Amino acid sequence: MPGWSCLVTGAGGFLGKRIVHMLLQEKDLEEIRVLDKVFRPETRKDFFKTQKIPGSGKGNNQDIFYLKTSTKVSVLEGDILDAQYLRRACQGISVVIHTAAVIDVSGVIPRQTILDVNLKGTKNLLEACVQTSVPVFIFTSSVDVAGPNSYKQIILDGHEEDNLESTWSDPYPYSKKMAEKAVLAANGCTLRNGGTLHTCALRPMYIYGEKSSFLYNTVTCALKNKGVLDTTGKYSRANPVYVDNVAWAHILAARGLRDPKKSPSIQGQFYYISDDTPHQSYDDLNYTLSKEWGLRPDSSWSLPLPLLYWLAFLLETVSFLLSPVYSYRPPFTCHLVTLSNSTFAFSYKKAQHDLGYEPCVTWEEAKQKTSEWIGTLVEQHKETVNSKTR
Repeated sequence: MPGWSCLVTGAGGFLGKRIVHMLLQEKDLEEIRVLDKVFRPETRKDFFKTQKIPGSGKGNNQDIFYLKTSTKVSVLEGDILDAQYLRRACQGISVVIHTAAVIDVSGVIPRQTILDVNLKGTKNLLEACVQTSVPVFIFTSSVDVAGPNSYKQIILDGHEEDNLESTWSDPYPYSKKMAEKAVLAANGCTLRNGGTLHTCALRPMYIYGEKSSFLYNTVTCALKNKGVLDTTGKYSRANPVYVDNVAWAHILAARGLRDPKKSPSIQGQFYYISDDTPHQSYDDLNYTLSKEWGLRPDSSWSLPLPLLYWLAFLLETVSFLLSPVYSYRPPFTCHLVTLSNSTFAFSYKKAQHDLGYEPCVTWEEAKQKTSEWIGTLVEQHKETVNSKTR
């Protein structure tokens, strides 16, 4: 199916940018439309590293670029909740890769905002695909849709056939779970032109790599605390995944659903996406990636996990009781304690079998690249401190 086009939502984000860069290497790709609510100027510059053709113009919140590969890249700034805008964005598109989401497991962002973007926004995009006859829809889900539901639950080599499902009512896992269900249920829908919509969902593990906002916050806090890393998940055992490997899985899913021979086995399926990063705690991962720059784990005493969980339960109860008169946000919740301190790791064998997925970046390469980026954060911090002491 030569001469195809792709819309990537959340394209200015951590994962979205990597997907777009990989798409630019794809054969016969005529156009990429990158959609986000706002693109920062530095993101645009880093994104394209190209020149806008004189006379291509700017209108309707759209910039048009032509890269050396002759692939047209259209930059769209719009709201995932704007149904009419989504229909215009999807017009003439062959494949939609939907990564746009609000990620928050700390309770900072209002519940309704998360539900609107993650669930309603996904349904809006599915409807836009049906109305504009887009035949392929790939959804970036999350391992959070599977749990963990208890820190006592142990999953070391999980598979899709286990049919695990999160029971949390917290907005992030709930919204992603319901959005994934909507995407997979839409598989086989009749499009406006009489064609058929084919969908699949990818469930990556915790994603790390350069420019990860989670890693950035962890390192920044440590630098402000004399190089001591916060204890956030010392009891966990997980298999984090490098961002480029997650992006690569999306490329393979797009290829697979466009291939008449491979597509039938992928349609309506979900896939866990991990790589060869060693199973370890989240605290160990943070230390491994940053120890070259002098950062170290917190050696002070911490609460045993059962006590930590019950403290979270107590704080949530206080928050609930105060809610009629006062808005109190607990520093951590039962869900966050469970998520950060469980044994929860999954195999990528099904993605390997159906998508032909193999990690494109090794653990050693991922570790080196991420560590080098952390080094730039350390240097920036030193420069900031020095400028303040002058």
